[in-house]
Amino acid sequence: MRWALVKVSLAVTAMVVIAFAVPLGLVVREMARDRAFSGAEREAAAIAPALSITTDRDQLERVVASTGSDTAMAVHIPAGDGSEALDIGRRRAAAEDVAAVRRLGRASTSTVPGGSTLLQPVALSTGEIAVVEVFVPESEVTNGVGTAWAVLAAVGVALILGSVAVADRLGVRMVRPAKRLVEGAHELGEGKLGARVPEEGPTELRLAAVAFNSMADQVVQLLANERELAADLSHRLRTPLTVLRLNAASLGEGPAAEQTRAAVEQLEREVDTIIRTAREAKPQTAAAGPGAGCDAAEVVRERMAFWSALAEDEGRKWRVAGADRPVRIPVARADLAAALDALLGNVFRHTAEGTAFAVDVHNGEDAVIVLVSDAGPGIPDPEAAMARGRGSGSDGSTGLGLDIVRRLAESTGGDVRIGSSVLGGTEVRIWIQLDGRERAPRRRGHRGAVRRRGPGRLVPIFNRPRSLP
Repeated sequence: MRWALVKVSLAVTAMVVIAFAVPLGLVVREMARDRAFSGAEREAAAIAPALSITTDRDQLERVVASTGSDTAMAVHIPAGDGSEALDIGRRRAAAEDVAAVRRLGRASTSTVPGGSTLLQPVALSTGEIAVVEVFVPESEVTNGVGTAWAVLAAVGVALILGSVAVADRLGVRMVRPAKRLVEGAHELGEGKLGARVPEEGPTELRLAAVAFNSMADQVVQLLANERELAADLSHRLRTPLTVLRLNAASLGEGPAAEQTRAAVEQLEREVDTIIRTAREAKPQTAAAGPGAGCDAAEVVRERMAFWSALAEDEGRKWRVAGADRPVRIPVARADLAAALDALLGNVFRHTAEGTAFAVDVHNGEDAVIVLVSDAGPGIPDPEAAMARGRGSGSDGSTGLGLDIVRRLAESTGGDVRIGSSVLGGTEVRIWIQLDGRERAPRRRGHRGAVRRRGPGRLVPIFNRPRSLP
């Protein structure tokens, strides 16, 4: 905006200067020319009384010399009755021009080497017409014109520079509040809820700053209300959790009882984490730095061990592949466990008992792919399933499980895709980027196993058969 104002001011001022300076310069030149020829006319008029009295050469030469311009003046007297033509002084004008002035009887100018000449007709006592020639040098015609043009040019440049300086100051006055508004918006977008902008500058920008600060205050208030609501809702879960813990304690011994008690304890920890995070107004997870993250294979083995008991109770066949070696990913352990629980919980919740499922881990140079597939009826509309909060429309479906998985993948620069698995049901592919760079978007509907592209690199393939034990 600042440079736009400067450019506009420069263009407008330049046009105004040109519109006034050029005509004024031409007027100055014409005035200098008129001044030079007016002097020549006065000199010619000083000879006219002498010509009306006598045409004697000696007397006329003395009259011309007395005017002080004998080198620039000439008198041309035509031949009369019994007299010859008489030329006094140096002739510079052409004979044709002198004859034309004598014939027409009015003054004229003609261009000659070094300047111009004024030809002034004068009537003699004999009735003939004499012509007085006055030479006007070019220096007299342009006397003072160059200086006047230089002054006009200097004034024009000064006006342009002054207008540019004023426009620049006005631009700064307008741009500085706009920059502060942009910086405040960026800070607020980055999560700095204390970002505010000074309410100053032009009226429009000042009103924009007032609106921005009001919006920021409302955002802070809304987030505070949401945190309190999340904490309150989570706290309400403590009562049923207490009942579950007491009931789990009375189950006795056995693998199922231990797993139930472990699940209740984990649920209590998760509820405590939600309440503490909401009260502290801090995100549950932070960006993974160098050395941060977890072993995806270990987390997969742990969660599959948890879900395997329920799978055996429901007669489900299951398989784990690629989790026999460490696979480091830049994701917090709790986040990956929550994402796997969300996907495996969907398998148990939305497929019939006895439906098989599998979890595959594929490790590449720049990405890790986790595949969760089942042999259920599939998802008819994957895009609708990925929409946060929409769910499937059935009881117990909030639509937040897949959103948890999506946010986990996108935090690393990866993504999530839903397609059809070779088991006949749904396959959810979690692409976890290892270097933090964002990948080019892939065509929706692809299913994701991987194939090597060069040494050690894995890329998606979509038709590798899988088998369950």
